[in-house]
Amino acid sequence: MLHPNLILLYVKDPAKSAAFYEDLLGYEPLASFPTYVAFTLEGGFTLGLWAAHRVSPPPPESGSRTELGFMVKDAAAVESLHLDWSKRGMTIEVKPMTDVFGRTFVALDPDGHRLRVCTPDK
Repeated sequence: MLHPNLILLYVKDPAKSAAFYEDLLGYEPLASFPTYVAFTLEGGFTLGLWAAHRVSPPPPESGSRTELGFMVKDAAAVESLHLDWSKRGMTIEVKPMTDVFGRTFVALDPDGHRLRVCTPDK
């Protein structure tokens, strides 16, 4: 049986995106090349930041329909991260709100990928 273990985000500038995620995650990448940077994530996952101009076949220029999610302990943790990310100057696309699954907000990385912070499903 196969288990997914790699999340790839197509980025314009891997170095810029790597700096963003290094600051966000609080640790250095596992591997770093001019067109690809990889971060180890918990649970055996790897986050790969791949230069879009090197992907074959080329990805579409826009229309991302994915999110990188960060499930946190509770609503207070959602609010705390929102405050922290706002202070960092990150673009907040959706301010904290309560949705069907709980408290959440959405920020954007330098390439416009959606970063959702939410509480675990109840």
